[in-house]
Amino acid sequence: MPIRVFVYDDHAARRESLAALLNMSEQTLCVGVAENCTDVEADMKESRPEVVLMDINMPKADGIHGLKKIKTNFPHIMVLMQTVFDDNEKVFESLRNGASGYILKKDPPQKILDAIAEISNGGAAMNPGIARRVLDYFKPQRDNPLTEREHVVLQKLAEGKSYKMAAAELDISFHTVNSHCKRIYEKLHVQSLGEAIAYYYKHIH
Repeated sequence: MPIRVFVYDDHAARRESLAALLNMSEQTLCVGVAENCTDVEADMKESRPEVVLMDINMPKADGIHGLKKIKTNFPHIMVLMQTVFDDNEKVFESLRNGASGYILKKDPPQKILDAIAEISNGGAAMNPGIARRVLDYFKPQRDNPLTEREHVVLQKLAEGKSYKMAAAELDISFHTVNSHCKRIYEKLHVQSLGEAIAYYYKHIH
């Protein structure tokens, strides 16, 4: 079954382009589009997406407003933020509020599809440039409740590696990586990989 995706973007041409991209891929299906998050709750109830591709800067009701509404009322829906701006505060506000990933609009189409697939499988997607800014933003303050193996798994993911890539580099299975992440979430008291990565850079790295 294709991944059901809803698109928020205030530019009509980009909305149409993203919808076409999603519908051309066998792995995704565009179930709706909107120019802002004014009716986000109704949009989610009507279209029942699994993933939302969320523009961060939109008039009237922006992407962070939409993200908060979605994660409060539909916590199972994954939200992938996208922007043209290198705005650290909005990046970290998005991650703190449960975004599953963050890409730039200039990222190529395949990167967008890969990011959607990654978060739908329980992973996180983050543009490498944004990952570096996360590193720069947080000051190291060591406080590590993780085992050595959990630390290494989280380190790989914080470097921008996918679950699959981390599993290959550590010579363990995708399932094992997923199991480690569940324990990491419990120990760090977080609910998303974005939050876990933020904790890693602030307290562990």
